[in-house]
Amino acid sequence: MQNSLPLHLCHVQKSCAIMNRLHTLLHSIALTALIYYRASILIQSIKNRDTPILPWLLVFASELILSFIWLLNQAYRWRPVSRVVFPERLPEDKELPAIDVFICTVDPEKEPTVDVMNTVISAMALDYPVDKLYVYLSDDGGSSVTLQAMREAWRFAKWWLPFCRTYGIKTRCPKAYFSEEEDDHGDFRSSEFITDKTMVKEKYEVFKRRLMRIRENTSMVISRDHSPVVEVINDKPIGTVREDHAEMPVLVYVSREKRPSHPYHFKAGALNVLLRVSGLISNSPCILVLDCDMYCNDATSARQAMCFHLDSKISPSLAFVQFPQKFYNINATDIYDGQLRSLFKIQWQGFDGLEGPPVSGTGFYMKRMALYGSFTPKDVDIMKLKLSYGISNEFIKSLGRNYKPNVFNGGDLSSQLLKEIELIASCAYENQTKWGEKVGFLYLSVLEDYFTGFNLHCKGWTSVYCDPVRPAFLGTGATNLNDLLVQGTRWVSGLVEVAISRFCPLIYGPFRMSFLESMCYAELAFYPFYCLPIWCLATIPQLCLVNGIPLYPEVSNSFFAIFTFVFLSSHLKHFQEVLLTGGSIQTYIIEQRIWMIKSVTCHFYGTLDAIMKKTGMREASFLPTNKAVDDEQALRYQKGKLDFQASTMFLAPMISLLIINITSLVVGVVRVVTGNSSHDMIIQLFLPFFVITVNYPIIEGMLLRKDKGRILPSVTLLSSVFAIIFLSLGSWVLIY
Repeated sequence: MQNSLPLHLCHVQKSCAIMNRLHTLLHSIALTALIYYRASILIQSIKNRDTPILPWLLVFASELILSFIWLLNQAYRWRPVSRVVFPERLPEDKELPAIDVFICTVDPEKEPTVDVMNTVISAMALDYPVDKLYVYLSDDGGSSVTLQAMREAWRFAKWWLPFCRTYGIKTRCPKAYFSEEEDDHGDFRSSEFITDKTMVKEKYEVFKRRLMRIRENTSMVISRDHSPVVEVINDKPIGTVREDHAEMPVLVYVSREKRPSHPYHFKAGALNVLLRVSGLISNSPCILVLDCDMYCNDATSARQAMCFHLDSKISPSLAFVQFPQKFYNINATDIYDGQLRSLFKIQWQGFDGLEGPPVSGTGFYMKRMALYGSFTPKDVDIMKLKLSYGISNEFIKSLGRNYKPNVFNGGDLSSQLLKEIELIASCAYENQTKWGEKVGFLYLSVLEDYFTGFNLHCKGWTSVYCDPVRPAFLGTGATNLNDLLVQGTRWVSGLVEVAISRFCPLIYGPFRMSFLESMCYAELAFYPFYCLPIWCLATIPQLCLVNGIPLYPEVSNSFFAIFTFVFLSSHLKHFQEVLLTGGSIQTYIIEQRIWMIKSVTCHFYGTLDAIMKKTGMREASFLPTNKAVDDEQALRYQKGKLDFQASTMFLAPMISLLIINITSLVVGVVRVVTGNSSHDMIIQLFLPFFVITVNYPIIEGMLLRKDKGRILPSVTLLSSVFAIIFLSLGSWVLIY
């Protein structure tokens, strides 16, 4: 009877869907009227030549781009859903599929070793059959620091895992657990528990000191020219660990070969090496991918994912289960919108109501076969398989569903298999194969997760989104402006690479997936193009205001109400969604501010970077975000103050635009007061006022703050020069 019960339930948010569709209809009508007004006035102006045409064209083009991206965005809101899982209804442990956990790290300097090892240990401590859990760490820097730290993590895990199992500990990341003021559940007052906890905490402190000594005594330089290294981490039992709880999952260190003459394709390349290496060691049918700073916060996440993968109704077409990215280091007001509320609370639920969300970089349980493509050893000859998967006979064997690796000899890899593993981890192995093109994680974009997920959906696979009350995974989000914008630039570059390729979701997608699903993918790909209308609308109406040129209808014109409705409709809808997902007015303002800042900085630079790569003007690059933040930055962040210790490349554009808006507002007000401007400039007065109000913290950083996080006077001066040049040249262009 229990087996007949569903493993999960999907709830369609009908009332929300109805409201969304009604809003889409009304807003679309208003946009149509707005476009009609712009087109008719533009045609009239061209005939009469009574007003400058260029600013009208630029503003009209900006409004068309905004309308286009907004229309794509409505696909998320067509059928939002939420899901509930029942892991207690899963079959017995012996019937569960095995899982390979992939964790990727690059630089022990930017990604603190102790945090990486906490992620590794939390994965080892997942509530899942030990004999069906394998944890792999890809060290793309080839650092001996990371390898030695892995050995220390194994030794500590032999104490930590039995402790967690014995007392049913929920928080299985040691760093997170020992930082909690109280134990996560149950009655932990017994003398035996207190004794064991004290002992394990002492072991953890020793573990951290050993990691510190390793970092102090070992070179932190990462290598980009080294041979492959693969090691199964193992040792003899230590101390008095209870034998009935001493089982440990297999832990494997992998550092693929790197040579300066060979492309290594960043994270996607590392994941593909892990796919091949794990195929020969464990060959688990399911894979969990984690970033090195994203620890397992809920030990039951694997069982939750299996509620979907083992559901006979959806499993045949289900490629992966995606959990949201959530962060434990975000301050109370989330001043950098680090939680990506709109993405994971609105858009991914909308994706889930269609054919499922894209791969989101970390926190997803994926079927191995979904990444291998459509080839199988049964219907393709061996030579064709080698053209796709490479020359390794042993790896070709692993493609079979009944392949069972037999690799261990006393806990170590056999010498013969080790040679085979070194072959598939070599940098030349993928030459003349389909890896990165049709097999594994794909290489077209530096944002390999988005492009891989898009291709899986194009091939007929689906996905689901699971957002439980207790976050399944927790990581570290960007806590300073520079890291936020560096990370954003890389993401945008990857998205635009897809948007301007032959895989453009609006062209490639509709023939291979539902039109609404392709609209969602297209919205993500074209979202960075917000930079164009934002740059335009932050400068052209303001420049025209300074020169007394109206661009919008006067108050008495019926179309004034249309412009007002479009503005209020979009912002009130955003505000409603903020409140619906637990936000506040402050959340709304912060999201508006960060959207503006990103649009004129990282969205612009990322788009430019993608175009330059597409035209061959530069090569792709990837810099990991710095996970280590100094104490002063952390203190300012916790106080809710923006930290402007960022590159001038990021600061100068947003400060220059703010100065332009301040100048135009002052001049506009003077014009109104002196009677040199009429009520046809109301909207142009409101635009700079809105920009200044939302971005007040930037003004504060320029003029009022004295701490290290302020905007340096030299940057303000440089930005002022840019603003003056723009206002002068712009006015000259308008006049002549």
